[in-house]
Amino acid sequence: MMDFEKQKEKARSLRADVVKMLYLAQSGHPGGSLSIVDMLMALYYNDVMKVDPKNPKWEGRDRLVLSKGHACPALYAVLADLGFFPREDLWHLRQLHCHLQGHPDMKKTPGIDMNTGSLGQGVSVAGGMAMALKKKGGNQKVYAIVGDGEIQEGLVWEAAMSAAHYKLDNLTVMLDWNGLQIDGSNDEVMSIGDVMAKYRAFGFECVEVDGHDIEALVKALHTPHEGKPLFLCCKTSKGKGVSFMEDQFGWHGKAPSKQDYEAAMKELGVE
Repeated sequence: MMDFEKQKEKARSLRADVVKMLYLAQSGHPGGSLSIVDMLMALYYNDVMKVDPKNPKWEGRDRLVLSKGHACPALYAVLADLGFFPREDLWHLRQLHCHLQGHPDMKKTPGIDMNTGSLGQGVSVAGGMAMALKKKGGNQKVYAIVGDGEIQEGLVWEAAMSAAHYKLDNLTVMLDWNGLQIDGSNDEVMSIGDVMAKYRAFGFECVEVDGHDIEALVKALHTPHEGKPLFLCCKTSKGKGVSFMEDQFGWHGKAPSKQDYEAAMKELGVE
């Protein structure tokens, strides 16, 4: 496992890959992809998740469901870096015949555990996966990453209710709390209220954490939660790592221009 200072550099290079992917595709979602990079780093680079790039369908693996599926460029960058598929594939994002779709496709992309895109459904499926794995008697864990705009969906709260009821302590829900969605702030579009209090009321063990502090995220992911699912409220910045994208909802689903791309890559240390 690399130390946390080196992981910060790795996160920066992964963000550069995300920007390059979206520039070449001239399509996709930079804001929410950049905001979850450190969350993915905590999971995949710190022996939190058990996975095998050489055997992506290994039955003993832990599962990740990227419920906010539009942020998949960040996950693709991580999977390529870990060797699930060649890094060169990243430069064909959203192109015809490429396995890297605009939303995750488990039948085409090694390392993807569930198709997602329709918001609210991924975290519900993650609960079903966790329940099935428990019934099989395994010790595998399921992690779901959800967006804060996404939790305006009622299905998310039905999933929370069932996860607590069935004591799915092999399930961790990580919220990308960047405060913005496609057409404004969460509070302007549909106020979410006190998310920590809500998940706690549903029966989750709850932790609030800096979503860009990898070391703090790893510690939070190891919070004891026997008999309860775990909820991490990860405070993030949309567009993290590229100053002119940070905390700007306009970068939710806009591809960078050539000028934007060059400025972003310079800022990320890639000329």
